[in-house]
Amino acid sequence: MLSYEEVLYDLAQAHPELLVLTAENRAAIRRLPERLGERFLDFGICEQTLVGAAAGLALRGRLPVVHALAAFLTMRAFEFIRTDVGWRRLPVILVGYVPGFLSEANGPTHQALEDVALMRGIPGMNVFCPADRDELTRGMRLLAADPVPCYVRYCDLPPSIPHAGPWARGRAELLSEGRDVTLLTYGLLLREAVEAMRILELRGVSVRLVDLRWLQPVDREAILESARLTSALVTLEDHFQTGGLYSIVCETLQRAGLSRPVLPLALEERWFQPGLLPEVLHHEGFRGDQIAVRILEELSIHAH
Repeated sequence: MLSYEEVLYDLAQAHPELLVLTAENRAAIRRLPERLGERFLDFGICEQTLVGAAAGLALRGRLPVVHALAAFLTMRAFEFIRTDVGWRRLPVILVGYVPGFLSEANGPTHQALEDVALMRGIPGMNVFCPADRDELTRGMRLLAADPVPCYVRYCDLPPSIPHAGPWARGRAELLSEGRDVTLLTYGLLLREAVEAMRILELRGVSVRLVDLRWLQPVDREAILESARLTSALVTLEDHFQTGGLYSIVCETLQRAGLSRPVLPLALEERWFQPGLLPEVLHHEGFRGDQIAVRILEELSIHAH
């Protein structure tokens, strides 16, 4: 399976209009400058100029892939993304590097925990949140073939579960057809959701697991079908509770006139304690075993 860097290089060969832009953030793409030459542009620590230049290149028929730290890309350059890219519906692919818990040892200044809320608030902006390298590389290929303004929440970890669902913009993947509770998630925490599902099933709880992947456009039918088939929903995300998946699910249920208990497992009005990823997950209560315990404690689930 190709890495993110290798897929970008392959896409650049297949699409002469594709360029890679960054803001002095080369950790995941160290070999691209020498391989892409003039088609690799580093703007230094200046995310506003980075996004403005990407919009200008898109207006000239180029396909810019903007790679920058998620916190600074989505917050420091928000106005430029909204007005230069979003308003004009320009085909700019914005890759937010180390979002959510992937920021690990960095403190609140570098933690992107409101990025989904910000990006999905821009009309016309797509939001893609891959769970692993497989989804990331497939999604990048899809976006290169059919470009739209899109924010990609970077995750290049090895897959924890095979993906066999259809690959289309706005389509979720159903990984388990349970009857008692639905676990809705995206991104990094899919691997923890899989572990939580295994533990719950050992306790006799039947779990429906949905990997949403696209949060805009979101697969509303996947959410509604889950609400119809199970007695409770759980949203799991490394994001602030406000504006992310929990908000999306509640909005979707309200519009459809459906009422179901929804348990949000997210960061509620707080940043996370910095540390290595396993330490962060344990300290914040987002390990698979901890998730399973919270679901059993907070939802009245009767196993079939």
